[in-house]
Amino acid sequence: MALDSAVLMFRRPFAWREYLLQCWFVARVSTVPGLLMTIPWAVISGFLFNVLLSDIGAADFSGTGAAILTVTQSGPIVTVLVVAGAGATAMCADLGARTIREELDALRVMGVDPLQALVVPRVLAATTISLALNSVLIVTGLLGAFVCSVYLMDVSAGAWVAGLTTMTHLVDVIVSMVKATLFGLAAGLIACYQGISVGGGPAGVGRAVNETVVFAFIVLFLTNIIVTAVAVPLMVR
Repeated sequence: MALDSAVLMFRRPFAWREYLLQCWFVARVSTVPGLLMTIPWAVISGFLFNVLLSDIGAADFSGTGAAILTVTQSGPIVTVLVVAGAGATAMCADLGARTIREELDALRVMGVDPLQALVVPRVLAATTISLALNSVLIVTGLLGAFVCSVYLMDVSAGAWVAGLTTMTHLVDVIVSMVKATLFGLAAGLIACYQGISVGGGPAGVGRAVNETVVFAFIVLFLTNIIVTAVAVPLMVR
């Protein structure tokens, strides 16, 4: 299914209306949970960094630690957690319901490829929103860490901002965007596959939704390990 979807992404006609509707849906159900997860994560990590750095007399470098954690790890991970937990599960439930109602078979009878009409727009929507949401969550996380450090821990605002680019550079941002893109792509593919291959009636749809969350999280951590292992030596060079 993944190979067929990759081929159909570049084949006309493209379901633009379905793609835009799915983008709006995924963004609507993922943005607020993502922000609510990012803010406390950023505040807690900023607090721990500040306590550790204050003990060794290097509190002015708290911005450096916040940038590394937020850009390389928390931003992409929180992004896929909310996309997989909210958007992908809804995609799976929708396609699963269509499958057990035999709507996909009806599309095939009418000469419409369900992969091109339903799967490809959803996979691309999950990928696009993951990439966009990652940027929003990184900025939100840095703002939360800044407020915690400057207004709660009495760190110099100028030193905190200056420390953002000490160890975090453009290549780190690019790697973060690549992670978010791969995470969103994997979550969309898993959700769509589980939805179109569901069986066993309504109970099967529920099982498919649960499996979507589990499989997406497993792929998330495996992808994160692989990309980090490949990217870190390149960033060091």
